[in-house]
Formats: sequence, C-alpha cells, structure tokens
Amino acid sequence: MPILKLTKRATDAIEPSGCRDIYYDTELKGFGLKVTPTGAKMWCVEYRPGAGGRGVAKRRMVLGSISTLTPDQARDAARAVLARVALGEDPAAIRSGSREMPTFSDFGERYLTEEATSKLKPRTVVNYHIYLRKHAVPFIGSRKLDMVSSSEVAKMHRSIGQTRPMTANRVVEFIGSVYRFAETCGLVKRGHNPAAQIKAFREQRRERFLTSDEFSRLGDAIREAETTGIPWIVDETKPMAKHIPKERVTKIDQYSAAALRLLIFTGARRNEILQLKWEYVDFERGLLLLPDSKTGRKTIVLSAPALAILAGLPRSGPYVMIGADLDRPRHDLNRPWKRIRQRAGLEGVRIHDLRHSFASVAVGGGLGLPIVGKLLGQSSPATTARYAHLDSDPLRRATDAIGAQISAALDRTTGAIVLPLRKSS
Repeated sequence: MPILKLTKRATDAIEPSGCRDIYYDTELKGFGLKVTPTGAKMWCVEYRPGAGGRGVAKRRMVLGSISTLTPDQARDAARAVLARVALGEDPAAIRSGSREMPTFSDFGERYLTEEATSKLKPRTVVNYHIYLRKHAVPFIGSRKLDMVSSSEVAKMHRSIGQTRPMTANRVVEFIGSVYRFAETCGLVKRGHNPAAQIKAFREQRRERFLTSDEFSRLGDAIREAETTGIPWIVDETKPMAKHIPKERVTKIDQYSAAALRLLIFTGARRNEILQLKWEYVDFERGLLLLPDSKTGRKTIVLSAPALAILAGLPRSGPYVMIGADLDRPRHDLNRPWKRIRQRAGLEGVRIHDLRHSFASVAVGGGLGLPIVGKLLGQSSPATTARYAHLDSDPLRRATDAIGAQISAALDRTTGAIVLPLRKSS
C-alpha cells in the first residue's frame, strides 16, 4: 500500500506494475490514485459508510482521471465526498443508484404496461400513451426519474396549456400517476411527486344542446346519408376538380346510421354503443345490460324508437355495430359524423353533444336531475348537476305567478283576481 504526497510530478512518474495499484495520499486520508495494468490513472476516494469502523466494508469511488482533474482539484473533490460521508450519506451508493435509475420515458412505458393496463379503462390507457409520447417525452423524457423537478413539469404544463389547457391538465394528472407507481416500486422517496403542486388551468366545459329544429335537420341528414347519399361540395375552379369522380356523394352503412340514432335516443357514450354486444341486449325488458362502462356496470333503458333500431339490424357477429372485422368493434364514427354534421349545418357539434342534448330534453321535460342521472348512468350527483340550469319549469311557474300578481296590482281597471302564491310542499 504505497503512500506518498500526490502531486503532478509524483503521479506522472508512477509506472504501471502489471497489477491494479492504489497510491494513497499523505495529506488526506482516503484520497488516492488508482493505476490499472494498462497505465490508466484515476483519482479515487475510500471511506466506510454509516457509523464506520472496521466492521463496515470500505467503498471506493472514482473521482476522475488525471487528464481531467489536477491533484488539488481531485483532493478538493475527495474532501467534499468525505464531508458528505460524515453527514451520514453514502455517495458511491447514491451514484450507483443514479446510474440504475430509469428515465421518465422508460418508466412511463413500464407504468403503462404493468399498472395502467390492468387497472384503468382501455380508452384511458390509450390517452395516457398519447400524453407520454406526444407531450411528456419531449419535455422530460430523457431525464432520470428522480431528477425531474416541479419547475420542469410546470414549464411543460404552461407550454401545452397555451393552446390546449384541458390536455395540459390531463398530462399533469398522468405524470402524477407515474410517480405514485414509482413510489410503490421504491424508485423515488415517499412524497416525491413533481406534478403534485401544479395548479390546473380553469376548464370551461363545453355545453352544446340541440334544439328541436337542429334535431330535425340532423334526422334529415342521417336519412339522406344512408339512402341517396350526401352530395359533395366541389369547387369546380380548382385544378383537381376534374379528377373527382362523377358519383359525388357520400353514403354511410346502416350500422353507422343506427349507431348515431342510438346515441341520440339513449344518451349513451360513444364507446358504449360502438362496443355493444348482442348478448348485452335484453329485448324482452327493453334494456342494455353493460357489464362495464366508464362508471362500472350500467343499465340503459331503451325507448321504443331505440328498440326498433336494434330490432332492424342484421346479426353478423358478436358486436351490434359491425365494421370491417366482424370479431372486433367499430373504432369510431368520425368520418360519417363529419359529413352528416356539415350537411345538417351543425358545425362544431361533437358526437358527445348528443349525450348532452338527450339530457337537456329530459331535464327540460321536468324529469328531475336524479332520474336524468340514472338514465345517463352517472355515478355522481355533482356530474348531473351541470344540467340543473336547464330545468326551467319550476322557475317559469314561479315567475308566471309573480307576474300575474304584480300585473293585477298595477292594473286595477281590469278587475283581475290576485292569486296568492302557493307554498311549496
């Protein structure tokens, strides 16, 4: 165990011996120079972690090569390491753990595979894949999982939120889920969640309810699309207009038309109809018995028009709304809906707005929020409460009574009878 004062002249004079040698410094205990059989020379520091003592195995930590650190720089680095050891740290173990720590991108994929797929709805998992690859990875994907800071997540949140505030909020929620899983895996300390303190953007929920006239136009457009077809709007002045086929109409199949009509008549969510199986349809009791939905098991009560739509569909596989593959559900209705929406003059109306419109008709008819909530399969009364402002019947009756009483008092010449307001029971 050679001991000498490690200076530049002394280290330059050391020759490899064919074995791995450690030369220890006379000035700082634990500081040394490691020389490999090939002649490579690296500064190192040795210490006993924890309480120390001969019963604790030594750890050796490489600080750098003599080509990158001078003896004085290496000695200062060794002092810093030994100071951390005195405070109870184990710098070598921390460095080793840092090297093994996965990046956010890698662990995000692991979370989706091991945790999300088994516990979340398939649609949520699809969205989480998008949040990871399209939004999170460009900002923090290459960062070690334990090195991502709240400021980095906040910067990402602000950037996405400039154009898509709701998406920005969902991405932060996803990141929070990743770190909760990382905590259970022992990769980060309890409470280490850089997404926890990010304040969400205020979200303005879109509320679009179809009027009776708009329902009529929508019905006309669906009938036209499944029979004669919706004519294309072609700008004949465009150079490529002559190449457009002469049969310039868009027709939809009966299953697309049926799916849209069922969404209108049931207020169901899109995937509840697209993924509907015949085994879930109870014609005798007029019900759809869904084993799983966004809120768990769900029963949808079918009206006579909805039952008629289902009864008129041919059965060609396990799914009601068949597509190209009989053994798999339809993926979406975006293309037919876009053409029908344009034809009906309903620009900006989403498929999900059909669900809102179903609720608006129910609430406007005086059915009451609890009944509407059950029809929609909503588990929380607070969710249904968003339609409360549509229930105008009690307010209309009240304002009519108030108006009649005030009018009678103002116009004494009419001999109008003043009716007292009834107290609500």
